[in-house]
Amino acid sequence: AFSTAFALPFTLFAFFPSLLQKLPKSGGWLNSVKVVLGFIEVALGLKFLSVADQTYHWGLLDREVYLAIWIVVYSLMGMYLLGKLRFKNDSPMEYLSVKRLLLAVASFAFVVYLIPGMWGAPLKALSGYLPPMETQDFVIDPSAVSHVNKDASVAGPALSEGQIEIAHNLVAYDNIEAAKAEAKRTGKRIFVDITGHGCVNCREMEARVWSDSRVLASLREDFVILALYVDDKTKLPESEWITTDSGKQLKDVGRVNSYIALTKFGVNSQPNYFILDEDAQILKGPRSYDLDVEEYLNFLSE
Repeated sequence: AFSTAFALPFTLFAFFPSLLQKLPKSGGWLNSVKVVLGFIEVALGLKFLSVADQTYHWGLLDREVYLAIWIVVYSLMGMYLLGKLRFKNDSPMEYLSVKRLLLAVASFAFVVYLIPGMWGAPLKALSGYLPPMETQDFVIDPSAVSHVNKDASVAGPALSEGQIEIAHNLVAYDNIEAAKAEAKRTGKRIFVDITGHGCVNCREMEARVWSDSRVLASLREDFVILALYVDDKTKLPESEWITTDSGKQLKDVGRVNSYIALTKFGVNSQPNYFILDEDAQILKGPRSYDLDVEEYLNFLSE
């Protein structure tokens, strides 16, 4: 995406040199382009900070904080396009062009779309770029999210040692041995979710596929879930470190899970899903990013 964006203007001008003559001279319009791109860059740059926040578990950018910043940024961008804000190098705007008006409408429309997310709307079109719903402090429907209010009595599912909470209030195990023990106790198969806190496609799968009531019911009732986050920076006790064949020591959760994903499951990308028997032998998989709900149901039930 970045290389295409930079290369496209040069490619077009190379094929159609007459377009160069039609370009206006540099001036206020070029500064407006830079300012608008600056607003967009601030908003998109927040995604990278959000990934770091999730992998290190800082807890700085909850979902509604993230959305609030986006709402302000795009509102300011809309006001700038309408000429209500001016910066140092901007030229006076005598009239509002149709292009600027359409961009302003798009900016404010996007803000209107974002606002319900402050109260827990899923915003599925942006699910891969927003912090997970589990970080939402307040929603209208408390059943939609586990930790509705960190100070309220509404709580998520009770977790035992080795368990973590993942999307849609599902309880998963964070290590293979614990998942195997539970699978043998219950007689269920093991569903392996190789994922990451910063994985855009993982969040989209959870928002668009796992949210289907049939898929969610199957995951909750038919499987013991094993979630392997390959980018989690949580440090492990020395007894849980892994030494690779090359002698390198893996000391945090993400590196250990990444090593397991590569050596046991033969994958190094996310998301990837497997179904195992109670002895952790692979029965089916991998299944990677695919938004076809019916095919996912077949994968779970076959």
